[in-house]
Amino acid sequence: MSKKFFSKGEVMSVTTVLPGIYSMWLRTDGALSSAPGQFFNFYPNDSAHLLPRPISICEIDRRKRALRFVFRVKGEGTIALSQMKSGDTVDMMGPLGNGFPLNIPERNAILIGGGIGVPPMLELAREFPGRSKVVLGFTDEPFLVEDFSDTDSDVYIATESGNQGTRGNVVGAIMENNLGADVIYACGPKAMLSAVKMLARVRKIRCFVSLEEHMACGIGACLGCVVGTKDVDPHFNVKKKRICVDGPVFDASEVDLR
Repeated sequence: MSKKFFSKGEVMSVTTVLPGIYSMWLRTDGALSSAPGQFFNFYPNDSAHLLPRPISICEIDRRKRALRFVFRVKGEGTIALSQMKSGDTVDMMGPLGNGFPLNIPERNAILIGGGIGVPPMLELAREFPGRSKVVLGFTDEPFLVEDFSDTDSDVYIATESGNQGTRGNVVGAIMENNLGADVIYACGPKAMLSAVKMLARVRKIRCFVSLEEHMACGIGACLGCVVGTKDVDPHFNVKKKRICVDGPVFDASEVDLR
């Protein structure tokens, strides 16, 4: 398990990806112990907002000790992050959670990202030890697609509006392009993950999903982010697990996505 620690991240840049979606590069020693699929908690400088904002890692540059985060503005905390300038510092803790498993025998993968679940798939595409096909789903306007061009992956797009790629969802893009694999990794809205889990079950493909959920502490103390599970958790004797510490990545067969 990666070491968790508090630190101050130094802002290197903040840029607009699309209206309401921002990309931030931070310099932090946390980059050295980070892995694809993990996240960091960001603590607002304003004492009136006590709860941290969890944001998944998009890219890791260990040589520069830098991390990239791509996030959607949802409230005052993320507004404050989007307005930061080069040289500013932000309190953060991480890396948190369990990322995507890379030490598995399967080496032919489909990586699926939906909406703001697209950014975590970028570093996974770079670090996956085999050949991957990337399927990205959007409501209308795609983003970060060009960033996957140096990952040696074939990229497929699905948009609900039909603006680009397959009209519809990521499962439709997989079917339309006749994509096969030995393992699936996915991050995005629960409805998308549920459909991906069903596809994997029908095709008898191993599947890992990264769950999105509102979090309070991010370290497993508050039990505010839980998901129903197939088996009883030994810590609490209930069929639930904490997304922040037991996940956010789970074997899809172990969690209830209804």
